[in-house]
Amino acid sequence: MRKLGLIIPTLNAGKAFHKWIEACSSQTVKPQYILVIDSASDDETAALASQAGFMVHRIDRLAFDHGGTRQVGIELLPDADLLIFMTQDAVLARPDALEYLINVFEEPTVGLAYGRQLPYPDAGPIGTHARLFNYPERSEVRSQQDIASKGFKAAFNSDSFACYRKSALEQVGGFPRNIIFGEDSYVAAKMLLSGWKVAYVAEAQVYHSHDYTLRQEFQRYFDIGVFHSRERLLLEAFGSVEGEGLRFVRSELTYLLQKAPQKIPSALLRTVLKYAAYRLGRLEAFLPNRLKQHLAMNKKYFQKS
Repeated sequence: MRKLGLIIPTLNAGKAFHKWIEACSSQTVKPQYILVIDSASDDETAALASQAGFMVHRIDRLAFDHGGTRQVGIELLPDADLLIFMTQDAVLARPDALEYLINVFEEPTVGLAYGRQLPYPDAGPIGTHARLFNYPERSEVRSQQDIASKGFKAAFNSDSFACYRKSALEQVGGFPRNIIFGEDSYVAAKMLLSGWKVAYVAEAQVYHSHDYTLRQEFQRYFDIGVFHSRERLLLEAFGSVEGEGLRFVRSELTYLLQKAPQKIPSALLRTVLKYAAYRLGRLEAFLPNRLKQHLAMNKKYFQKS
């Protein structure tokens, strides 16, 4: 019988954490272990987790690392052979979401599976389109053979709702430590190159979306550029990501033309800012550290560099 562990890093999850706990508690499949790794929250996050019966492991805020903290979670659950990672703002949307997600591991070549992210009911049109584009209605399983046709999209993954086969994760070296962004795609890419398959399970659903400000969009894409710059050798196996970016822009403009044409100027401005931020991130080796802290969303990464 498989042992299931669920790991969630938290920081000041706020009142919305009640909904997260309620949705988790109503699942048809109950993880044997639920571990909260809390980065010294100032609110009641850790207390709520303890009251719900979750394991709570506290860390210093500066110690948080997108990859390294998740790896700590794995080490704290040595008996789990399937590991689900979620974020505090991804709320399970149906009671059988976890069940659908783990069922794909009946296929022994699946190394990881991630679920569908639905926009929150109050999400804006730009944030809604991003979820519809990246998380379609149809499930699929991708293998190393799909890299030629899909490029880096073959390694698409989710850090908000994904499950990993522990043996596959260990085979590719686990999550990378000290990474600015993209630990999920990093692991997916390594698994594909090692012969494992990546499954997208559209029936496994969470509510999770963002309505980023212009500044946040810039910072996020700067971080993506830094990630792609520092993991250049890995990315070379998948090819350029810019073709997928153009496909996204065309899809977004088509969607907004139908649903919210008044948002098209904002979307065009965001596209320019995202591309400029991404290219700047790719050149981060030539920028002073103080400037990178200002430009990045994950500022702690450069504080520790």
